[in-house]
Amino acid sequence: MKGMEQETTRQTLFVVSAIIVRDRTILATQRGYGDYTGWWEFPGGKIQEGESPEAALHREIREELAATIAIDRYFDTVDYDYPGFHLSMQCYLCTLISREIRLTEHLSATWFHRANAFDRRWLAADIPILEKLLAEKIL
Repeated sequence: MKGMEQETTRQTLFVVSAIIVRDRTILATQRGYGDYTGWWEFPGGKIQEGESPEAALHREIREELAATIAIDRYFDTVDYDYPGFHLSMQCYLCTLISREIRLTEHLSATWFHRANAFDRRWLAADIPILEKLLAEKIL
């Protein structure tokens, strides 16, 4: 009808993130690509069709960090509207099994403590997870 706006469907991206904990520090990675290059996030990525979140997380950490992890437990899900898409991010507390990581997609990575948790520019969807980590004294 004339005068009625066409409703657009916002694409939803289903992703997983690893909250890798070691000695009361957590690993953060700095994006090396896309619209948010230089911003910080928890490592992870898209869930492929037919893939479980846990399998996706193991695959993404192998691809992005050339590392293996143990998934300790589910932590939380964040839903966030970015310009142009909706993000649904399942987050898991994890332990790094590999001795080292090798960045394949990120500019940088760092282990951070509670005191310097907000010393970097985090992606918006990661902030509620960071706040919950602090509230639950995991960090």
